[in-house]
Amino acid sequence: MEKTDNVKSQMRKGILEYCILLILKRGQAYANDIIRLLQEARLIVVEGTLYPLLMRLKNMNLLTYQWVESTQGPPRKYYALTAEGEQFLADLGQAWDEIEKTINHLKEL
Repeated sequence: MEKTDNVKSQMRKGILEYCILLILKRGQAYANDIIRLLQEARLIVVEGTLYPLLMRLKNMNLLTYQWVESTQGPPRKYYALTAEGEQFLADLGQAWDEIEKTINHLKEL
């Protein structure tokens, strides 16, 4: 079981960027909203994992952010895709489709 859990964890890490970009394709989002949506999709992520990944994606010019005043406390940072991020997401989508096709083919053997 431990080996399976390790592989599942590695698989989740491998698709996390893609999942974040898919969420942001819908529009800008606050980090807590991203975490909530990932958890609803049964992809468990904590802030300590998400924030470094968001910064890495921003440093790759795939995301941008803006500060928005909040009525419930300090300003919040909302993330959005850049044009380069949208193209990157499209490329990842094609790669995902190819991987899915390969896996489905192998499962049917």
